[in-house]
Amino acid sequence: MADIRSGAVTLKGNPVDLAGPALAVGDSAPEFTLQSQGLEEITLASSAGKTRIIATIPSLDTSTCHAETKKFNDQAGSLDNTEVLVVSMDLPFGQKRWCGAEGVESITTLSGHRCTGFGESYGVLIKGGPLDRCLARAVFVVDGDGKITYAEYVLEIADHPDYDAILAAAGS
Repeated sequence: MADIRSGAVTLKGNPVDLAGPALAVGDSAPEFTLQSQGLEEITLASSAGKTRIIATIPSLDTSTCHAETKKFNDQAGSLDNTEVLVVSMDLPFGQKRWCGAEGVESITTLSGHRCTGFGESYGVLIKGGPLDRCLARAVFVVDGDGKITYAEYVLEIADHPDYDAILAAAGS
């Protein structure tokens, strides 16, 4: 994987600075507390024992994020003992409205709007620029024991992740 701290991640070709460490296969997934559409606190431990696909996106209101979230929603039903979590800084109310309008019911959207801790611990918090405090596009597959089995920091934020590799890592 590229060193995401050296400006390797871009937004339409412009370097983006990210806060936090670059996570890798074999690392323990950092614990987190995020907010669900119903304003409940959700943690990594909330889905212990399941495989988790954790996709981070800048905002559901962008075309790539929209398409990515819909694709994960469409694939979620074919995944055994797997939960798909899509995390953004969008408010839970906006996530709920978007999911309702798009018929997205097979994944869980989570909001990190309350603090930057999730973004920093997963190495996806954008520092500065037009997307300051948003999350970069990345996907992590975490096994039932909390170990990362797949990590992809999408080097051009406007691009899609490698869906085939993600689904293979999740065991579909």
